[in-house]
Amino acid sequence: MDHLIKLGLLERNPGYGHPLRPEFRLTPRGLEAAAIADKVQRVASKDDQDLLRKSWTLPVLTSLQAPSRFNDIKRNLRTITDRALSQSLKSMETREWVHRRVDETARPPRSIYSAVNTGKLISGVAGPEISFVQH
Repeated sequence: MDHLIKLGLLERNPGYGHPLRPEFRLTPRGLEAAAIADKVQRVASKDDQDLLRKSWTLPVLTSLQAPSRFNDIKRNLRTITDRALSQSLKSMETREWVHRRVDETARPPRSIYSAVNTGKLISGVAGPEISFVQH
């Protein structure tokens, strides 16, 4: 709860609730996040829920609005580690949410990642506006 309050998504409902059982409500920012979450939930199938629950799936997908290199994705997600990004991309590639293409013309060759299939749908629905949740 404290984390959601710190992010500005939740607040105490003033004047309501017992001091030992306070009530909370979504802030306007929280209502936006809930609307985005609902859209993402509608796009994803039941089989996709496990991948959606992973910490970095949505932030990585939102950074793939256009094909991007590993370091560009990492730059957009300041707190992600190389290992977490690599594992997230691999799990989404396995699920065919992300496509990896190697640019052989670059020296050294570089991987370029694109959101595809369900990943592209989720990326489009969540969009860059989900970035406010990543602080």
